[in-house]
Amino acid sequence: MTSLADGDWHRLHPASPVLRGGIFVFALLGFVIANLRERFVDVVFGIPRQSGDPLDEIYERGAVGWALLIAAAILIVILIAFTLSWRMHTFRVSDESVEVRSGILFRSHRQARLDRIQGVNIVRPLIPRLFGAAKLEVSVAGQDANVQLAYLGSALADGLRRDILQLASGARQPRPVAGESVPEAPLPAGDPAQIPADTATAAHAGRRQALNDYATSRVGEFLAPELDPDAAPPESVVRIPVLRLIGSIVFSGFTVFVAVAIVALIVSVIVGGSEWLLIAIFPGLIASIGYYVSRFTKSLRYSIAGTRDGVRVGFGLLTTSNETLPPGRIHAIGVTQPLAWRPFGWWQISINKAGHSTNDGAAGQAATTVLPVGSLTDVAKVLELILPGFALDEQRVLIQHGLISRGGDDGFRNAPRRAAWLRPFSWRRTGYAVSAGAVLLRRGVLSRELVLVPLARLQSVGINQGPVRRRLRLATARLHTVTGPVTATLGVLDVGEAVRLLETVTAGAVASAESDTSHHWSRIDQDPAPTPRPASPVGPAAAAEVTS
Repeated sequence: MTSLADGDWHRLHPASPVLRGGIFVFALLGFVIANLRERFVDVVFGIPRQSGDPLDEIYERGAVGWALLIAAAILIVILIAFTLSWRMHTFRVSDESVEVRSGILFRSHRQARLDRIQGVNIVRPLIPRLFGAAKLEVSVAGQDANVQLAYLGSALADGLRRDILQLASGARQPRPVAGESVPEAPLPAGDPAQIPADTATAAHAGRRQALNDYATSRVGEFLAPELDPDAAPPESVVRIPVLRLIGSIVFSGFTVFVAVAIVALIVSVIVGGSEWLLIAIFPGLIASIGYYVSRFTKSLRYSIAGTRDGVRVGFGLLTTSNETLPPGRIHAIGVTQPLAWRPFGWWQISINKAGHSTNDGAAGQAATTVLPVGSLTDVAKVLELILPGFALDEQRVLIQHGLISRGGDDGFRNAPRRAAWLRPFSWRRTGYAVSAGAVLLRRGVLSRELVLVPLARLQSVGINQGPVRRRLRLATARLHTVTGPVTATLGVLDVGEAVRLLETVTAGAVASAESDTSHHWSRIDQDPAPTPRPASPVGPAAAAEVTS
């Protein structure tokens, strides 16, 4: 364990208040620079400044002294507030939870239990990256239950994430005894403390070397890959080519909206008399450029790999994000293909998990998107990471049929022909299969979709009939999981198949939950015969529902 996971209270990076409230600092600097720029133009080029300049007003009124006094008082107040905010913002990591205390006038105390952790995300925004700082967010099951540590040193954040995941895995290590001396880390080469004090030249060289080492380390951290070579394989399992990334952004629903807006703008200019339409649409078109640039930069350097503590997903060019999803925290998986992507064979993978990161995921999408765009081969590799039981050839064939098959005798139990009254185009592809401890639901013909739900994560299953489906001897089936972008529902299914699905899934979910130990994954190696325990931090499936 590092010194930050010793159970004692610690403070964040000293620059945390400035980095969190940096927008106000940059606003103040922008105001000062704008006025200095006008004065520089006046002195160099002789261009008169506009009337009403704040600095001129202060000088003409003879209030320079008062202005400097007020500015100094404001800076002192800001400095005191930042210092108090930093001193009152502390955290600790114990064997049971991660706790954060903050606030000056109004105190708050947030606690994240280790057994409810759904993921640990390290975000490095552009400005904090320049200072070697990072934000660590612990995602926990529950509404608004996440805990953020903003900011820590970049290396300390990586080490603390490793310790939190190790504790959450069930592994325990003895902590240092109170009063026990801890060996200090050796000073870096060129540190002034190692240089003789009586040699001024050597001291100057040492300071210069220390400055060079600091600059080198900052550049190294800025250019470092999102996958830590010490914790994950050096190569990402899936890589997204730049042209594919650009194509996925262009052929999206937002592009359709932009195209309609451009057509409306052209028509308004040709026809005339619609200036209000020009005013309403043109700013949005300008903003859409920033949207495309943001999605592109946030998806660059995408990486995904398996570690001993779960699946690690990283992405981002300027602001980077690197999240670790521990085993047993994924409740549902959705593989989708929009109609515009079908000629290229592209797919997207989203997941449901009990906790949600407050930061955007790849391509600026929800943090539940683990593969923004990929081929069938990429989909198979990612599914093998997040569902290790689907690495066999039989499961690969079943997944392929669930994605591209048009229906028929392909391993899925499909809807009957009479379902065409309600699903005239997609009834052939509507069906389900159960394999390797998971349920597969296949649906959609224009926008194809395959949903996989691990039985150990299932909450309940229900089937219901309305008057129309009762007449057609059909039913609707739904597998209930935690809230997320993936919905495990089949709109039409034969009544007999719906009952069989209910019985099979209910029995399989209970059996899988009793034998699952992924919630404490490190104990598998320590105990060859682990005692069965509930698998899901939010409760395993044990309920079935039938309505008519």
